[in-house]
Amino acid sequence: MVAPPVAPESPHSPARRRKVSFPLLARMALAVAGGVLVYLSFPPRPLWFLAPVGFAVLAHVIHGKRARAGFGYGLLFGLGFMVPLLQWTGEFVGLVASLPLSLACALMISLGTTAMALVSRVPGWPLWAACLWVADEALRGVFPFGGFTWGKIAFGQPEGWFLPLASLGGAPLVTFAVVLSGFGLFWLVRNWKLGLPLVAVPVVAGLVVPVGVDPSAGTVTVAAIQGNVPRAGLDFNAQRRAVLDNHAKRTTQLAADVAAGRAEQPDVVIWPENSSDIDPFRNADAAAVIDAAAKAIKAPVAVGAVVLDRTDGLPRNQVVLWDPEKGPTDTYTKRKLQPFGETMPMRSFFRLFASEVDRAGVFQPGTDPEGFVMGPAKVAIDTCYEVAFDSVVRDSVTAGATLIAIPTNNATFGYTEMTYQQLSMSRVRAVEHGRAVVVAATSGVSAIVEPDGSVTRKTGLFEPDALVATLPLRSQTTLATRLGAWPEWVITAAGLVALALGFTRRRKDSNGAAA
Repeated sequence: MVAPPVAPESPHSPARRRKVSFPLLARMALAVAGGVLVYLSFPPRPLWFLAPVGFAVLAHVIHGKRARAGFGYGLLFGLGFMVPLLQWTGEFVGLVASLPLSLACALMISLGTTAMALVSRVPGWPLWAACLWVADEALRGVFPFGGFTWGKIAFGQPEGWFLPLASLGGAPLVTFAVVLSGFGLFWLVRNWKLGLPLVAVPVVAGLVVPVGVDPSAGTVTVAAIQGNVPRAGLDFNAQRRAVLDNHAKRTTQLAADVAAGRAEQPDVVIWPENSSDIDPFRNADAAAVIDAAAKAIKAPVAVGAVVLDRTDGLPRNQVVLWDPEKGPTDTYTKRKLQPFGETMPMRSFFRLFASEVDRAGVFQPGTDPEGFVMGPAKVAIDTCYEVAFDSVVRDSVTAGATLIAIPTNNATFGYTEMTYQQLSMSRVRAVEHGRAVVVAATSGVSAIVEPDGSVTRKTGLFEPDALVATLPLRSQTTLATRLGAWPEWVITAAGLVALALGFTRRRKDSNGAAA
């Protein structure tokens, strides 16, 4: 008896759909999981080693795939990474802020993973893929709206073995090493002889690179004042006088501790960004409060203030150098302003969708990277958002700084992870430029960071405090400071060359298949 012929299975049959969809769904889940692992590697968790694991998962998902698969899986990876990482942006305005920003960042990441998929058949793929990730971060640093660098992989590595590499090639080199080691982990399974060096070389390099901490230009005793705000939230600016009084009160308390021998006399005092949202140049009462605090502590005070410019009447986010004898003697104007906060790009366009855009400020940026001479120190001032941008911090250091100060205001973001993420950036900058860093926040976390990136003192959240420490002043410039953006440019160029080779290889394969 002859068996009846079996009809071919329709591609649209339930059985066929199950066969096709399960591997796809598994890969989609893995892509999201890889992004979540990278998120979990960021502070406040000291789980830096999860980042290479996350990139190993990404490599497994996109290797050998078409460009559109690289885009789709990369988008899922980016969402798994960015949605939880940027949750703080919606703390007081909701998901309407955090989700679009996270999606935009994930889309930018997917451009990089598309390129990585295209070059996945080029020999030495893990190396080129790591280069393309750095290229993608470089793009995110300038586009759109002047760039948004939150989520640089280097910023999740303040505890990791890769951190010393920042002194050689800055944040881009740290990112490259982390991603390369992750893709190397994936390659170990395919060819351990090739994969092992890809993992071992970045790790060993990070472990053996020395980080300078000697006080080559002397020492300075610094006080970081955290006065706290009346309460967390967007409305803290409505209580501007209370914020100013809090910082003056905590400074005066420190002065009493110094007089009683309970604290060391500081040479330099750093107040946070927005510690005086009352313009001391236009309000005599605010000036009197600051002046009294400076006279009490007997040291120059760097005061974060909102100042209306006398020429155009528009606000500047400034730090004012207040001498206890001479009063205000110098100012630094924040150069890198936060879009959708201090400024509003394309205001008239976005107003068509939401009138809330007019809550964004009309602040004007500064151009001068010069900081202040305060006692024995030349202090670089990099205000809040500026610490996330490589060139901004470097310019302030190459202006001759021997110490870096990061005045910041994180009160709007409550008890979220934002302040810990920003502190990790400050730690990377300390190693990158071989300088001690003083972080002064209105509501926390304020911190003292040594040139090797270690935190020796820090405050809690929403607790008034004063951190006093003697720190090394350093005049040497690291290789990273001298090279500037060159490591990022070279790594990016290598990735783009590999991308061109990937296009050529794919075209040849397509032509061969057609023949």
